[in-house]
Amino acid sequence: MFQSEITKEEVADLDLIQYEGPIMVIDSMEAFDREIGQINKHRILGFDTESRPSFKKGKSYPTALIQLSSEQRAWLLRVSRIGYPKRLVELLANPDKLKVGLGLNDDLRRMRSDFQFEPGGFLDLQQYVTAFRIEEKGLKKLSGIVLGRRISKSQQVSNWDSDLLTEAQLRYAATDAWICLEIYNTLKNSISNSHG
Repeated sequence: MFQSEITKEEVADLDLIQYEGPIMVIDSMEAFDREIGQINKHRILGFDTESRPSFKKGKSYPTALIQLSSEQRAWLLRVSRIGYPKRLVELLANPDKLKVGLGLNDDLRRMRSDFQFEPGGFLDLQQYVTAFRIEEKGLKKLSGIVLGRRISKSQQVSNWDSDLLTEAQLRYAATDAWICLEIYNTLKNSISNSHG
């Protein structure tokens, strides 16, 4: 069905894909209150986080950004500015809201050291893809195998705490959450199609 592995060279030959839809940057409680209702309408969301890169061993920074995405819209919550509002924590703990990400252990551990809560409803693509006999675990390679497209990781180590995030950072951050949702949906649809 899907190939189990893909080489860096094969990935490099693929067309680039990025999230092209609207991005809502939430950096104030007003913005949060305005958008949280929209976010909560979705039963399944792509999920990712960013934090300031640390170049010293053992030093890590708190989560700067939580990205959530539906198929049509992405929300970038600057938790380094707004903290963890109650309704955000409820969403992150809600087992009925599926939040699809990749390599979630680090994200969740960091968020829980920022703020005590019990995560619920998280699905890690690294575990999910094993059912499809896919052996790759990185987002770039998974995107290549499942979607036949490659994503750019050029903004990965940029400063997520800076006052203004660049358009490139916003697109990158939104793409990371959105692509997780796209990969999940494509895998899920492949199951129903093979049984149809």
